[in-house]
Amino acid sequence: MAMWAQEVARQHLESALPRRWEHTQGVARQARRLAPILGEHADLLEAAAWLHDIGYAPDLAVTGFHPLDGARYLRDVHHADDHLCRLVAHHSCALVEARERGLADELVSEFGGEPPELTEALIYCDMTTSPDGVELPVEERLSEILSRYGDGHLVTRAITTSSPHLVGAVHRVQEALTARD
Repeated sequence: MAMWAQEVARQHLESALPRRWEHTQGVARQARRLAPILGEHADLLEAAAWLHDIGYAPDLAVTGFHPLDGARYLRDVHHADDHLCRLVAHHSCALVEARERGLADELVSEFGGEPPELTEALIYCDMTTSPDGVELPVEERLSEILSRYGDGHLVTRAITTSSPHLVGAVHRVQEALTARD
């Protein structure tokens, strides 16, 4: 599944959004690092890492909310695995931002109200990867997002609301990695 996901992401992001493609490659690298603690779920997480931001692709953007656009594309065009679609739809506390955008009812009705298993692992991968694909601490990633969007932006509000959960998820995954070593 991960190889297919990599190719789908490459087709939509590499030329159209090269910086987003760099980030996506870094998120996938982080996912591969988690394989020792994920066992049989490692391939699914890596696939979600490759596809988590596919909804940013200009040819796929419909609502302007990338988790929903990406999950719909995967479900409707590729008939992708339901768990994979829900991971993309719910990645990095997307429901909080969906509320800010007035899209929460759509997200919940189509992809459920609860983030699926592996959500914290995907948060770890996304929130420890810079826009350029470089590994960094979660706190630096959150600061970068806040400075990119600026005061008053709905993404800033969503990230501010989500930060305790995002930081907690990253730290829990880091603890699991440390315990494994």
